[in-house]
Amino acid sequence: MKVLTGLLIPNSGSVTIAGKETSGYGEREWDELRKHMGVVFQYSALFDFLDVGENVAFGLRRYFKLTEKEIGDRVAELLDMVGLPGTERMKTSELSGGMKKRVGLARALAMNPDIVLYDEPTSGLDPIMTTVISKLIRKTQEQLGVTSILITHDMESVFVAADRVAMIYEGDFVVVDTVENVRNSDNPIVQAFIRGMELEGV
Repeated sequence: MKVLTGLLIPNSGSVTIAGKETSGYGEREWDELRKHMGVVFQYSALFDFLDVGENVAFGLRRYFKLTEKEIGDRVAELLDMVGLPGTERMKTSELSGGMKKRVGLARALAMNPDIVLYDEPTSGLDPIMTTVISKLIRKTQEQLGVTSILITHDMESVFVAADRVAMIYEGDFVVVDTVENVRNSDNPIVQAFIRGMELEGV
């Protein structure tokens, strides 16, 4: 995640985003690219000194010259999209874990990004809310046409939200394929991960 957002420099290889290789980017180029990205953090990373509405509006206020009405309308639209209408004035301390995830998603979508990065989006959630968030990720991707990249260990979430899967084991990709092909893979490492089984000899 940090490599994809320019916070860390890769030790090897290259990162190409929107057809452009980013290894030579400085902070100015990365800052411009980040305007087209949204990030949903593992533990939401909401600002506890701001209410829900101000959290969602944070990027809009920083990067755009909008009227208060335009900001308010955009925030209301996004909160409605993630199933939290009318929660603008709520404090973050009043939110459940699932609500915080949804507010984090609304904030990530505020600037109409081309790419949304999800860092363990279902971490710490119960099975029901995990399904709700996974379906919301899928709905958002289809409704807005954004590229969604999930970093997750939750295979049930992967099967709901993803189109393609890249699985890493000991630093190498063991599979890069469609969800259906990964689900039916005969690779023992892949199947062990899906089923939560221990690999022999490990």
